[in-house]
Amino acid sequence: MPVKPIPILMYHSIEKMPKGTVMRSLHVPPKLFSLQMKLLKILGYRGLNMSELQPYLAGKKTGKVVGITFDDGYQNNLINALPILKKYGFSATCYLVSQNIAGFNYWDIDKGITKNPTMDQSEVRAWIDGGMEIGSHAQHHIRLSQCDASTLTQEITQSKKDLQQQFNCSVDHFCYPYGDHSDSVVSAVKKAGYLSATTVRRSRVQSDDKPLTLPRVFVTHRTFAHLFLMKILGRYEDKHS
Repeated sequence: MPVKPIPILMYHSIEKMPKGTVMRSLHVPPKLFSLQMKLLKILGYRGLNMSELQPYLAGKKTGKVVGITFDDGYQNNLINALPILKKYGFSATCYLVSQNIAGFNYWDIDKGITKNPTMDQSEVRAWIDGGMEIGSHAQHHIRLSQCDASTLTQEITQSKKDLQQQFNCSVDHFCYPYGDHSDSVVSAVKKAGYLSATTVRRSRVQSDDKPLTLPRVFVTHRTFAHLFLMKILGRYEDKHS
């Protein structure tokens, strides 16, 4: 694992939402996202998808790098985030719920969270063709630690196959829905052949972190420039781990 801490940024929706929106923190306005990427570029960082980040996480390479990830596969990632990522020469990994292509965030609706469409097949292909990467967020957005062994294997292994067959690309990286995992879940992810898996534990990746339980840096609609820099450059986020 890395000698120096490496931030893996966790985003969900890239959209400006009105005040009073339930869980507004999940929606980062495009202008703020653009500023965050600009700051990384100015500081000499490279924004990388999870595959490109692997040698740095393994300690085989060193440099100023940041992982960029998006959970759930929202359409606004393509519309609002992709042009900004391309502008700065960055790449990112978008974790898709394999049975929710051209769907929406059905798991959020009972919480009063705004309905948010996910990318359809052509949009996912446009994301990949734009130089980005996809990973798995299971077949369905469920709590994997509560699944029986058969369902667990299906969710983790089949989601990888679903996406690889549908989009004709390697799917080597996993993200636990809700960040929910246990020893048996991690074991199933390892058995399925994933190279990395990300959680919602807050921290930059440290030398003692395991590749299948990686922490991330949570970015919200209120992660303004000064806080963003504190999360990237200092121990602000690590204190929350």
